[in-house]
Amino acid sequence: MASLTIRNLDDAVKHSLRVRAAQHGRSMEEEARDILRRAVETQPPSGNLGLAISRRFGAEGGVDLDIPERSSGRETTAFE
Repeated sequence: MASLTIRNLDDAVKHSLRVRAAQHGRSMEEEARDILRRAVETQPPSGNLGLAISRRFGAEGGVDLDIPERSSGRETTAFE
């Protein structure tokens, strides 16, 4: 297994990690491993942005929009 050293960690982050580890009954090192493991095991993007947005915000209900009717575009210019 590989080792990782993290330098310049804020004291507040270290304290939070220590508290979180104590809450879960494990060492700070094991807590950090678990956090990293979960972070990298997330699902890759589906590639379908609309579907991803729907899954994320669909439970919020959404809104109904009044969509105006389309009108014909501008008249094209004839270059003679």
